[in-house]
Amino acid sequence: MNVIYRRKPRLSFWQIWNMSFGFLGIQFGFALQNGNVSRIFQTLGADIDNIPILWIAAPVTGLLVQPVIGHMSDRTWNRFGRRRPYFLTGAVFASLALAIITNSPTWIFATVMLWIMDASINISMEPFRAFVGDMLSSEQRTTGFAMQSFFIGIGAVVGSFLPWMLANWFNVPEVPAEGKLIPFNLKLSFYIGAVVLLVAVLWTILRTKEYSPAELEEFEKGEKVARGEIMEEHSAQGAQEADRRSPAAAGEHQPSPPSGGYGLQSGAQGSGLQGEQAIATDKTGTAAGGDVNFYRPGIIWLSIGLILTFILSRVNLEKELYVVTGGVAFFGLLQILAGLLRSGGRGGNALNSILTDLRHMPATMGQLAVVQFFTWFALFSLWIYTTAAVTSQIYGTTDTVSLEYNKGANWVGVLFGVYNGFAAVVAFLLPVLAKYTSRKITHSICLVIGGISLVSISMIHTPGMLILPMLGIGLAWASILSMPYAILTGSLPHNKMGIYMGIFNFFIVIPQILAASILGSMVKHLFNGNTMLALVTGGISMVIAALSVYFVKDVDDRR
Repeated sequence: MNVIYRRKPRLSFWQIWNMSFGFLGIQFGFALQNGNVSRIFQTLGADIDNIPILWIAAPVTGLLVQPVIGHMSDRTWNRFGRRRPYFLTGAVFASLALAIITNSPTWIFATVMLWIMDASINISMEPFRAFVGDMLSSEQRTTGFAMQSFFIGIGAVVGSFLPWMLANWFNVPEVPAEGKLIPFNLKLSFYIGAVVLLVAVLWTILRTKEYSPAELEEFEKGEKVARGEIMEEHSAQGAQEADRRSPAAAGEHQPSPPSGGYGLQSGAQGSGLQGEQAIATDKTGTAAGGDVNFYRPGIIWLSIGLILTFILSRVNLEKELYVVTGGVAFFGLLQILAGLLRSGGRGGNALNSILTDLRHMPATMGQLAVVQFFTWFALFSLWIYTTAAVTSQIYGTTDTVSLEYNKGANWVGVLFGVYNGFAAVVAFLLPVLAKYTSRKITHSICLVIGGISLVSISMIHTPGMLILPMLGIGLAWASILSMPYAILTGSLPHNKMGIYMGIFNFFIVIPQILAASILGSMVKHLFNGNTMLALVTGGISMVIAALSVYFVKDVDDRR
């Protein structure tokens, strides 16, 4: 008897729109954070030399949180679904942190809010990457990640411009009121950002359903049959086994395409005790339940530390006492992290599982790691040094209090909005180019153009002309946000999608940490203080990334 494994149904444009919409809110919050938190720190009294180290929250939380959350979401299936519980949890805490940070009494409290905000955004963002792999067939994954790139671009543009728009279009005060430190236009921007983030993520949660683990297993076999990796089964025993695995046999819903209007109850199937135990056990027999005794005391200690820090900030006590309150909060964070790492379950350990998966990652992932390393080294140089390079070369000043410097810095903000906006516009053109060439060729072309654009900034001496290289960087940015993930997901097993997406983030975070460590010394000792040469270095790095794409194997490419 011929057994035909089903493949994932094609989703409509609006179904892919709904499942990606949450990224708009996530990037909206990121844009507000990236554009304004340094300003908040400095306004609240942080020394300018200490601000870079305060920003280490971003790469560190990404390094720690994303693989752990990926590991946990791979092993989750309950009435709320698989990835959606993490979307919601991260969105709630990120929204609260956005609303609170502009009301911080001290820069220390604001730093704690930044860590919470960044960790929470990572909790939401990591499962979104795996979500595309779960829901879309290989033919539609490029479109799915392109849709995410579109929403990332829109969220980044609006979030970056929002404080300026409120002040200039709606006359919201941009100067702090008497006795205040933070202007109301900035506070209102963060309040709006909190609402947008939560509502956008809720839209995806309520308008998209998820496939059950049984369906994903069958779909994965269908993909392998389509690629010729396995042959269809022809035995009666194989047919009976396939029927036993089918959702109908388990009393679950048939794998029809996800439709709009699907509420939180959509995950109710398979929530019985027997189904949960089966789903909660991976191929090694490790259960996903586990000891969670660390969570409660960790939350208590973290809360005590934050409350004591707040009280201390309202009274004139010795600043050294912040070490005590900060230590209490940090102890609580460590306990919560310990609870997360023990969530691998009976006889298992999430940290061990992550390290094991890292050692046995697919070959395609290791090849893409090289591409990602050079790509994100280049991006970090862009983000860190563009303001200094543009103000010194084009505006002719390094005096941070001068009018010319601030005009240049404001123009850099506009330029960043331009490349993010252009990325949103071209995001849907990339799948078309990939269809007629390949994902590898498309990504390589975009990276070459981005690298040349970065280098070309050093040859421009008028502000308006800087828009041209930003268009090239925007093209590269759109591809960076979509093509590597579209290539990667085809090589990943469905039950490891989340953990490998989290591990893949290592190859984004590590080059940023390295760039933060060595670029300053390079500028000082090799470039004689010329920050424009840091951008040239970034451009060369991006071209190297483009050349590295040649060595990547795209398992879904049948050319």
